[in-house]
Amino acid sequence: MKNVRYVYGLTSALLVGGAAVSLVTGHPAGAQVAQNDTSVMSNVVPRAGAPSSFADLTEQLQPAVVNIATRQRVEVQSRNPFQGTPFADLFNRRRGQQQPQEPQTREAQSLGSGFIISADGYVVTNNHVVTPNNRATLEEITVTMPDGTEYEAELIGADAQSDLAVLKIKANKTFPFVKFGNSAATRVGEWVVAIGNPFGLGGTVTSGIVSAVYRNTGQGGAYDRYIQTDASINRGNSGGPLFDMQGNVIGINNAIFSPSGGSVGIGFAIPSEIAAPIIDQLKAGQEIERGFLGVGLNPITDDFADSLGLPRNRGEIIQNVQDDSAADKAGLRAGDIVTKINGQDVTSEQTVSYLVANLAPGAQVPIELLRDGKSMAVTAVLGKRPSEDQLIQQQQTFDPDSEEPMNPDETDTTIAEKLGLSVLEMTPDIARALRVDEDTVGLVIDQVDQNSDAGRKGLRRGDIILSAQYKAVSTIEDLRAAIASAEAENREAVLLRIQRRGQPPRFLPIRLR
Repeated sequence: MKNVRYVYGLTSALLVGGAAVSLVTGHPAGAQVAQNDTSVMSNVVPRAGAPSSFADLTEQLQPAVVNIATRQRVEVQSRNPFQGTPFADLFNRRRGQQQPQEPQTREAQSLGSGFIISADGYVVTNNHVVTPNNRATLEEITVTMPDGTEYEAELIGADAQSDLAVLKIKANKTFPFVKFGNSAATRVGEWVVAIGNPFGLGGTVTSGIVSAVYRNTGQGGAYDRYIQTDASINRGNSGGPLFDMQGNVIGINNAIFSPSGGSVGIGFAIPSEIAAPIIDQLKAGQEIERGFLGVGLNPITDDFADSLGLPRNRGEIIQNVQDDSAADKAGLRAGDIVTKINGQDVTSEQTVSYLVANLAPGAQVPIELLRDGKSMAVTAVLGKRPSEDQLIQQQQTFDPDSEEPMNPDETDTTIAEKLGLSVLEMTPDIARALRVDEDTVGLVIDQVDQNSDAGRKGLRRGDIILSAQYKAVSTIEDLRAAIASAEAENREAVLLRIQRRGQPPRFLPIRLR
């Protein structure tokens, strides 16, 4: 099982489970039957009050809900602290090992729910159900029907930002399926049914009502916008459907709020109006492109509102602006309060991230804001939203006192082998972390092999390489070229000019290996 994620008590419910029976008719399970047969629906859904039973509706829908299991190969953490970097062999040689150790792996599994959306076997689930972590490799996906029949499936497309994925069952047969409904028409208090595989108990059905629509959980991001329900949802339900009383999927069960890890009656589902267009693109093999403004934001809390004299639950304050981003080019500044995007009010239910992510890159977007208490309007040309990994990398802050390298997977092999150094190109964020001028030109040392000449001569993380062989270095290619030039001239060392915090620059020769 994957670890359960908590965000202010929110757990991304590896609400993993699911089940589904194979009806060979090929008719949509529930949704189409309910819509085309009014005599059936009159028995299933009372005209007023609570349903007398969910049995008929469940019988129609359950065949299209499946259990999803994955088999993964996980690389076990090595005892070599430099495993995965160019310094791994050095550690092995110090221990008397002539050959580097092969990475050790183990097998892991995850379970989740899903539902079939077409007669030819396309399945919708959560991305986190089928996507392994950074050290794991996905080897197999198995879809299990309610009658126990198992099918191999392939991953057609996945989107980490919305936590959605599409699979295709590898079988030449006709499957029962369900359809998306219109979550925008969902009202608080309406009855809903969830079907899934909580704690591995396949084919579990729970019911409840819609507790809130467009609930913001506080975890941030472009898709922090959920249907809240008190229908019991637990680990194993992830990726399973949330049905309305007409048998349509109005949400995809995704997370729960829980101090214990179990259901306390607060579950969250991705609204179908958000999910359906993304699913269509994934199914078609299209890349999901979203607009991107390039700002760090916080909602206007009560404290913010009181300090600035603003109405509550209106607007977001810009904490920082990324260099050369759409926001930077439009003239947005830290401290600006964004009140409208493209004519739509910014609220806790309709955040800047959500509004911008649902616009295409390149779109010209009018933005209304407050600056120093005065209303302003600017127009931004949106950029393309980076991937989740890229966003995490952008949000990383360089800590010169940390022992963890910032980007171990991007270490330049030549520089690491020849100098025993891993370096980063200078950015304004790194310059601020090092408390040097933002226009400082150079390379920042990220990691030092203590067995190299650089390590023996005291170079350390956070030192800045200003020049090599008397030539300024601003890119990794510059330093690599200086090394190549020194070797071409049969030199055994490279002369670096090093800047350390609080000290004047100094020249230091580093022997090549």
